Amino acid sequence: MTNSPSSAQQKSGQEQFLTILSREAALAGFEAALFPRPLPTETRTLADVLGLVLAEDVAVPVDVPPFDRSNVDGFAVRAADLAAASETRPVRLELNAEAIACGTVPQLPVLTGTATSIATGGPLPRGADAIVMVEHTHPVGLSAIEVGRGISPGQFVSNAGSDMARGEVVLRTGTQIGSREIGMLAACGIAQVAVARRPRVAVLSTGDELVQPGEPLRAAGIYDANGPIIAAAVTENGGEAHFLGAFPDDEATLEAAMREALAAHDVLILSGGTSKGAGDVTHRIIGRLGKPGIIAHGVALKPGKPLCLAVCGGKPVIVLPGFPTSAMFTFHDMVVPALRRMAGLSPRVDAQVTARLPLRVPSELGRTEFVMVSLVQGQGGLTAYPTGKGSGAITSFTQADGFIRIEALADHVPAGADVPVTLFTPRVRVPDLIVIGSHCVGLDLVVGELSRRGISVRSLSVGSLGGLAAAKRGECDLAPIHLFDPKTRNYNAPFLGDGLELVPGWRRMQGLVFRRGDERFEGLGAEDAVHAALADPDCMMVNRNQGSGTRILIDQLLGAERPDGYWNQPRTHNAVAAAVAQKRADWGVTIAPVARAAGLGLIPLTEEHYDFALVCARKDRPAVHAFLEVLQTDEVHSALERAGFSRPG
Repeated sequence: MTNSPSSAQQKSGQEQFLTILSREAALAGFEAALFPRPLPTETRTLADVLGLVLAEDVAVPVDVPPFDRSNVDGFAVRAADLAAASETRPVRLELNAEAIACGTVPQLPVLTGTATSIATGGPLPRGADAIVMVEHTHPVGLSAIEVGRGISPGQFVSNAGSDMARGEVVLRTGTQIGSREIGMLAACGIAQVAVARRPRVAVLSTGDELVQPGEPLRAAGIYDANGPIIAAAVTENGGEAHFLGAFPDDEATLEAAMREALAAHDVLILSGGTSKGAGDVTHRIIGRLGKPGIIAHGVALKPGKPLCLAVCGGKPVIVLPGFPTSAMFTFHDMVVPALRRMAGLSPRVDAQVTARLPLRVPSELGRTEFVMVSLVQGQGGLTAYPTGKGSGAITSFTQADGFIRIEALADHVPAGADVPVTLFTPRVRVPDLIVIGSHCVGLDLVVGELSRRGISVRSLSVGSLGGLAAAKRGECDLAPIHLFDPKTRNYNAPFLGDGLELVPGWRRMQGLVFRRGDERFEGLGAEDAVHAALADPDCMMVNRNQGSGTRILIDQLLGAERPDGYWNQPRTHNAVAAAVAQKRADWGVTIAPVARAAGLGLIPLTEEHYDFALVCARKDRPAVHAFLEVLQTDEVHSALERAGFSRPG
């Protein structure tokens, strides 16, 4: 068991974290400590080499094909016999008393004036130098044929070694083996080859809060997403991943696990435990695992600043940040190059496209920043919407098409800028239908029905006002909105403008939510409930994000008041309900179906209209027609009613 580290050791570790390296310096130092290094190899059978890299050149041990063979069904002949043949003066050839099929060894030579029946792939008999196709001949009884056209020597014949000649190098060291390469090796009769051995990578998660998927989620616990996603990413990039589970922030326990993992593997990757807080013990342990130790503990990246890169006894040890987005960006940017090189793979090449940013994207000076974006097809080309969910969001990767990179010396990227987008997939996946605006759980019901019909939908939650702006720029098909105009006392229609038309959606009750039994709200009407909340300085609210229709409603309720919690501005109705249910706030405004699902009390405020601004220029698109059709189906009507929504009368 290792003694607890001294205060001097703790101070040293924190000082190292405060020495932030640039991305380029950290990457250069990490690779310099790892390479050059020999590439471990092993011999595997063809059934077990898919995706691996050849460690040696492959020379053909036999001719392929191993004999002259026919490319068509027909007759093996001497081309000279048919030199004078024509439709008006066909040449008669006597048939030899054998027919050659695949795998049949010819027994009789083709002499002058004769021909032998032969199937595709059959070996060419002695004396023959060409094949005449069966459809270019006419039978003369059972023992002869007539040919009415001349042919050239070698016609429809594949000579021995014409594909691959004995001794020819057909695959080079460093070639990644796919199905085509396996077919080539099999055709040569090669049953096993020397390949670069996949690096064995141990993946550990760290943190007292982690719960493995499938187990009950305890209070203040979170499911471990990093372990599975990192293990999968290791496999995608040539490693052999072994996920060893999650370990608490106990130094002795964690050190034993790290030492055991490092002894049995080529690479050790941990996630979590990279900050300078009291719970961080991994960097102290790394200092005892071997030289040279920590290369970088703190890199000028966003997300991903707490990244720790080390080399211990020649083996890379990486501690990724705990937040999933930070972990995956730093893994792909800083770890993948070294991992692929250890696997003998060529550097990863990601596809890029150019897209326009619809809004200003701020950035922090001094840190290279990666911003995930979702792509939509606008009138002038692709538009890149930042996902904006933060480094703790799991869905950021699944909903994004790629990312943009903001250099360390830039403090923002202006709205309207054309930027290169690095794609997560080989090509842009343009969805059939684009919906940008206010989110509602009722919208999920409609999108689910469209998905069952095979229609792909991109739904981005940017608020009612953001959706209207996107619709006016032609960046979406539909913009869900719920905006009330106090002058006309109408919902949504007064806000449309030219080029947009209103598609009625459904009604939903917005209400003030509170925990059942809270005497400050129980039994009160809306106006009295708001007064009660404002009168109690200990009563904390939770707000909504600017630009949302709910935020506009809240500001109308509060007037000039700014109670405690006003600047807590989550982007979804569910987040508001969670804040109240978990006692991080005492009241907020959300919709009735969400309040009901969270077991909260609700005081009705207004029944608002959740409608859709349809871009007229995109009205004839098949996916828009499908949306409008689905919106009217009995199945969707019933699903909306069960969820607590009502249809307009």
